[in-house]
Amino acid sequence: MAFQGWPAEGIAFYRGLEADNSKTYWQANKHVYERSVAGPMRDLLDELEEEFGEAKIYRPYRDVRFSKDKSPYKTACSAPLWGGGYVQYSANGLGVGAGYYLLDPPQLDAFRSAILDDATGTTLESIVHDVRAAGAAVRSHDTLKSAPRGVAKDHPRIELLRHKGLVCWWEFEAGPWLSTPAAKDRVVESLRLGQPLLDWLDDNVGR
Repeated sequence: MAFQGWPAEGIAFYRGLEADNSKTYWQANKHVYERSVAGPMRDLLDELEEEFGEAKIYRPYRDVRFSKDKSPYKTACSAPLWGGGYVQYSANGLGVGAGYYLLDPPQLDAFRSAILDDATGTTLESIVHDVRAAGAAVRSHDTLKSAPRGVAKDHPRIELLRHKGLVCWWEFEAGPWLSTPAAKDRVVESLRLGQPLLDWLDDNVGR
């Protein structure tokens, strides 16, 4: 089925879940989730696959084994794309990102080495400048409070060196547009704007 946007009841579903994150609410409204949240997300991902890679929606159930928050259900529908992108739908609207959110130790070493190199480091600076100018936030799973070991605190690229990953992230507030095919246009535009960051990470860090 062609993607037509998310019906307004999808927003209402998540607002209700935020107020009553219980099995009772979920079971009573699971059909709304399937019809107005997960269904449109699957349609969107099918249309994105050719350009941005295969994707799979995350399960709606939270892993609460090691969390103080025992709420059983996620309040967003999220999907990572094989090509390195990420799409998230919630009561707040739509989020779209691209990058490597969390790096393992060998990746982190390669990431910092590439930033320290003047050629690849200044290229990354330019990419980050461009995505910020396009309205994206630049973030990661975690950042150091100070400089990495062996790096001067006044290094010209110290902000980037403190990151333990790097993604560009756009957030679009919910509105009538979200219930139309125009929602796909925002996703596609954001993923294309984030592609230079992904290319840099693929070339200098590796998946």
